[in-house]
Amino acid sequence: MRTPIKKALFIKKVLDFYFPDPPIPLKHSDPYTLLIAVMLSAQCTDERVNTVTPSLFALAKTPQKMSGLAVSQILEIIRPCGLGPAKAKNIHATSTILVEKYGGKVPASLEELEELPGVGHKTASVLLIQAFGQLAFPVDTHIHRLLTRWGITNGKSVQQTERDAKKFFPPETWPKLHLQLIYFGRKYCPARGHDPQSCPVCSQL
Repeated sequence: MRTPIKKALFIKKVLDFYFPDPPIPLKHSDPYTLLIAVMLSAQCTDERVNTVTPSLFALAKTPQKMSGLAVSQILEIIRPCGLGPAKAKNIHATSTILVEKYGGKVPASLEELEELPGVGHKTASVLLIQAFGQLAFPVDTHIHRLLTRWGITNGKSVQQTERDAKKFFPPETWPKLHLQLIYFGRKYCPARGHDPQSCPVCSQL
């Protein structure tokens, strides 16, 4: 029976083999477009978001332009992502705050990001690590499921999963690791129809 630390070392070795250089799955060009894409990704696939954002950013690629749109205009474009009314309202409100409070820039602190409408802890963590190069470990449903399934955490909460991941995986691995876990979970360790014996991690733990 491997200890969590030994499990973490084994998991990282497998992830490095299968996904040595994972790309950021959401298409973006700067911190603002990444922020909007991550907001849209709540309960929506990255693939769907990537089909919607080109039209949205063609219309408004900055907080100034986005805040100048009507919420209904935003909603018309993002509706395929689900939760459209709430997301459209939050995108407009966040964009307005970025213009009025931050001069059109996305703040680079966890506390300020989490104060923005529609921006939770996971979204803020993604921005910190992917847009600003700060250490963070975003935990989405894929990562929570995998680390629970593999015995790195007890699965009681996403918050506990984040704490355990930070405890057992070295900080320098976090930027790549959270992306590796997402890609690995989708391809080799899905929530449904999972065959543990065919999974490169589950079959060895």
